[in-house]
Amino acid sequence: MIQAIGLTSPPRKELPPAVDDVSFEAHPGHVTALLGMPGAGRTTVLRLMLELQKGRGITYFRGRPLHRVAHPDREVGVLLGEVPGHPARTVRGHLRMLCAAAGLPARRADEVLEVVGLVSLREARLSTLSRGMDRRLGLACALLTDPHTLVLDEPVHGLSVREARWLHGILRAHATQGGTVLFTTGDPKEAARIADRVLTLEQGRLVADQDVADFSRTRLRPRVAVRTPHAARLGAVLTKEARTARRSVEIVREGGNRLSVYGSTCAEVGETAFRHGILVHQLADEIGDMGPPATPATAAAAATPAPSRPAEGEPGEDGAGDFAEKPQGPQEPQKPQEPADDDEAAPRGRRQPRAAEAGALPPLPPSITVRPASNPLRPVLYELRRATGVATGYVTAAVVIVVSAVMAVVLARTGHTPQPRLLAAWPRELPLPPAAVGAGLLGAIAFGDEFRYPALAVDRGPVPRRLGLLAAKLLVSAAAGLLLALLTVGCDLEVLYLLHGPELTSVPGDWLPLGASWLGLVVGCAWAGVLAAGVFRSTSAGLAAVVAVPLLVVPLMRKALEGPTVRQAVGFPMRLRELLLTQWPFGGERYVEAAAQAIAQPEGGALLLSLTALLGAYLLTTARGRVR
Repeated sequence: MIQAIGLTSPPRKELPPAVDDVSFEAHPGHVTALLGMPGAGRTTVLRLMLELQKGRGITYFRGRPLHRVAHPDREVGVLLGEVPGHPARTVRGHLRMLCAAAGLPARRADEVLEVVGLVSLREARLSTLSRGMDRRLGLACALLTDPHTLVLDEPVHGLSVREARWLHGILRAHATQGGTVLFTTGDPKEAARIADRVLTLEQGRLVADQDVADFSRTRLRPRVAVRTPHAARLGAVLTKEARTARRSVEIVREGGNRLSVYGSTCAEVGETAFRHGILVHQLADEIGDMGPPATPATAAAAATPAPSRPAEGEPGEDGAGDFAEKPQGPQEPQKPQEPADDDEAAPRGRRQPRAAEAGALPPLPPSITVRPASNPLRPVLYELRRATGVATGYVTAAVVIVVSAVMAVVLARTGHTPQPRLLAAWPRELPLPPAAVGAGLLGAIAFGDEFRYPALAVDRGPVPRRLGLLAAKLLVSAAAGLLLALLTVGCDLEVLYLLHGPELTSVPGDWLPLGASWLGLVVGCAWAGVLAAGVFRSTSAGLAAVVAVPLLVVPLMRKALEGPTVRQAVGFPMRLRELLLTQWPFGGERYVEAAAQAIAQPEGGALLLSLTALLGAYLLTTARGRVR
């Protein structure tokens, strides 16, 4: 059950808020439509409910606000209309990534793909999907975790009649099994066709809360649709007989050979046409819209002759101006149902559908009866699938390796480059070596998917601010940075050996502190990119933070540490051992001294300072987001 109380968006400059004090309820076992014209505030209401936008008010999902739900993705399935993921990712890879984030086995992706009819397109890229297939994938993402509640923003926008009917059947099947469904629409006919209850928004305010029968009676009215080659003659005859009988009958010429007769019945119209020998091709009861006047585009669509009423279960033709037929079969408004007592045992509190309903409605994915236990490696698996599911990381690594090898060759030809900088392909004119810049870029794009595609926000908010997820991103980005650093140095050594022989490939004697400094620089750049992107919610800001360290922070550190900074680190392990009165095992003083010398360098100190500041800012924003 959804209970929205006092939802109000922030005030706009010289304009009233987009949503003003909206309160309503959506009951389990029912399909609820949020109806409104463009600009009425439908999408804003959903974003306020899901805490994706700041504002006043609160929404309870089965008695708890979303930020108090332990696993929001298991409670609410969301489709907000955006492209559900990275365009270069495959359909199956995208769902498997979400399975890892939700702690579900990978086979769950195949189960949902079979239900939404995307098995044949599971290896297709998201950028190649049509509008209808894109909406099917979005619905698959919403159904993946077997949620109790579905919240969808204009789910049938841009779909054909056949696809819209299929999606309506999925929503009805979910409600029939005890789930709660809330969707937005701008079409009153669609709301009357599929919903059990209709909430009407106008200029950000809730103006009506009606069951579908009252809505159809007050907002819609019945009519008789007639198609005849003698439309003008039949219209004149009907008008004449209505005046003679002093009955209120309105006849609207829809264009071509179609008439809409209000205030009469099929029997009366048919008898009149029979008495006057007028041929009739179509005669059907329909429901017409009494809403705002149609735009030119919809008026042109309404002028298109409408097909006769199709048989139950058969798809009709795509006519945007066609009027909704009266709900039949499983689309009839149902009586409110009490929530199941064992909601925790069964995720949607499902009831067994009647045999007729089960045969008429599309199948749903199987229920998840046993939830897997919390696994600390779950965020790591999600991050691995996210990072390896697209070619961005591979392309970045290949470019970095090629650029580094070319720069090493150029530096070797020009000469006067120290051996450590030659192996790292790091000229003095550049603030960072190519490997560090590449690691920073890989770290900066770690949060890119969550920012650009809110469907990936498997937890509360536009970005899942969880420390487990942050630790996973730091771990994966560090591993990627280390691998990139080793590959870069290895390729530089190979190229230099092939072109210049062994004289330029000798390993420096102090390779341990140099190697520690080199790896620390690369990992620090990767972490700076991750943390800056998480704080500023921008990939560009993450990369800018990486470049700002050597350009801005390092000069300041040089001024602060003027003097023999490296010599200050010499003997540090011995002094530390004397203070702690302990003996270093396995010659550990060498490693501690290498780490101290790396930190004593201006670059190491600047990176450490920057990482500390970014981590503090990230933790602060996380704590502020959790305080409500």
